[in-house]
Amino acid sequence: MDVGRTVADRPGHDELTGGTPAPADGAAPAEATGPADPDRPGRRLPRWAPDALVVAGYLALALFVTSGQWGRSDRLFHQTSDQPLFEWMLARTARAVVDLDHPLYSTQVGYPDGVNLMANTSVLGLGIPLTPVTLLFGSQVAFLVAVVGCFAGTATAWYLLLRRRLVDSRVAAAIGGLFCGFAPGMISQGAAHLHMVALFLIPVILAVVFDPRTDRVPRRGVVLGLLVTYQVFLGEEALFFSVMAAGLFTVVYALTNRSTARRLAPAFLRRLGIGAATALVLLAYPLWFQFLGPRHYRELPFHPHAYPMDVLSFLTYSAESIGGSAREAARLSPNPTEENSFFGLALLVLVAVVVGWLWRRPPVRALAVTGLVFALLGLGIQVRFDGRETALPGLYRLVADLPLLDLAVPARFPLVCIPVIAILLALSVDEVYRRAPGSTEPGRLPVRLLWTGAVVAVLLPLTPTPIRTEPALPVPQFIASGEWRDYVPPGRTLVPVPPTSGGEGLTGMFWSARTGVEFTVVGGYFIGPRGPQNPRARWGTPNRPTAALLARVAQSGQVPPITDAERAQALADLRYWRAAVVVLGHLRHGYPVKDTLDQLLGPGRMISGAWVWDVRDRVG
Repeated sequence: MDVGRTVADRPGHDELTGGTPAPADGAAPAEATGPADPDRPGRRLPRWAPDALVVAGYLALALFVTSGQWGRSDRLFHQTSDQPLFEWMLARTARAVVDLDHPLYSTQVGYPDGVNLMANTSVLGLGIPLTPVTLLFGSQVAFLVAVVGCFAGTATAWYLLLRRRLVDSRVAAAIGGLFCGFAPGMISQGAAHLHMVALFLIPVILAVVFDPRTDRVPRRGVVLGLLVTYQVFLGEEALFFSVMAAGLFTVVYALTNRSTARRLAPAFLRRLGIGAATALVLLAYPLWFQFLGPRHYRELPFHPHAYPMDVLSFLTYSAESIGGSAREAARLSPNPTEENSFFGLALLVLVAVVVGWLWRRPPVRALAVTGLVFALLGLGIQVRFDGRETALPGLYRLVADLPLLDLAVPARFPLVCIPVIAILLALSVDEVYRRAPGSTEPGRLPVRLLWTGAVVAVLLPLTPTPIRTEPALPVPQFIASGEWRDYVPPGRTLVPVPPTSGGEGLTGMFWSARTGVEFTVVGGYFIGPRGPQNPRARWGTPNRPTAALLARVAQSGQVPPITDAERAQALADLRYWRAAVVVLGHLRHGYPVKDTLDQLLGPGRMISGAWVWDVRDRVG
């Protein structure tokens, strides 16, 4: 095999991306149908049939990895605090579409302060098109459809980009798309973070950014601006990482292939400029609302620098891979939803071989540098090895204080390595298929089969398993049946117990999501400012004294002495919340909490599986 030649030696080569451009006028490459066989009866398959089969495989795999929850309303993915949040976001978006409500702000949680949805992960880009699903089948089905769509959609988008721009082999493109959609980091994020797996527009954006054609610049620039705008409503963090990676790739590519870079630069820069201007015009109000609107905040309620990856995590398999161990993954990752760098030693060795083999190609050099930089950034400020912090400073230390980068979670930088690895694998398989014969002469090894087998063998331990699930706290029949409507008049709120903010405030959001966001609750799991004059971030809204009291009892199981002062404060807090009923569902220390509420508000009533305190007559 002549590894000295590059793909650029072929006529019609796409110099920027390293592959051949798609045939004009929708013509399929020869591989799509193959030559006609006069001896074979019947008609050939349609040109799109093989592509449809690949996409169907992606969809089947996405359904498989989410199978632990389909038809199980009593289960949630293992990170049980995040799925209720995104279910509520999807349900609230559907409610806003129906009621023509403000899409970027709501007081239906965290009442009366409310929440700036644009400043939180509201995933409007998923919620709006999924509105019919949410209204017809509920928030859980909408969430699962979103996860499946993100997995399969991301894989399909990368497959199409690889097939049309980078490689000739459908097998190579299918392998690359498969890894982009179902790498361990994607499965890990998919268990909780819709905004981090809604990546199906990223390949489309990159296809426009790196389009080697120099004509129709204004039109392609406007299209780029529209795509970027939509991606903002899917996930700003993923877009930010993509912009960083594309920028680094462009710089390295320009340095290694200056003649091509000079030729393409004018159209490239004009296209970017028009795209940026278009996006800024369309996003002016949403971004103003996010950074300066009601309930905006500064910084984050947690320290992002505290979430780095361990060096050994790159050589290990994740908990959601068939070759992985949950205990080992937990030791080497910040939490179960951030297993972003678990590629395994064998895959990294194979990638190193591919880089060395194809190093002469400028795109390969740029990809290798980009992947390495983002892997090093993922190690955080101080490098960790085998669960312990070392004396080595991390690359992230150099950029940790820069605007926007100071808000980035280091553990998520290795997500950029996923498409880098996928493209390198696809290029290697395509090179073998292009240069090596499909059937060998006697005595020669089947090169295609050997290399494809090596790639499959390396990827096999990374095969995803169904995402682990945990029991969900049941929604009381009092809530699920709609019986609450007899107790909560318009303009009043339902107070779940405990009515706190942050992770403990998920109960009310979960009830609200599963019932279509039809009632307003206090507390909630979201990010907001500390106060009207203090924009520093915190989880939810400041807890009222009664909320803090009930949270302590729920945590400890100990009932404190209740005096007239606590009773007066409870009534003051209920008036502040405009409460109609206080509802206690299932809690680990439910009886101590009930005892506390009985002393604060008088005896509660058991109604359809929930303890209810009707306070309408005491709250004006």
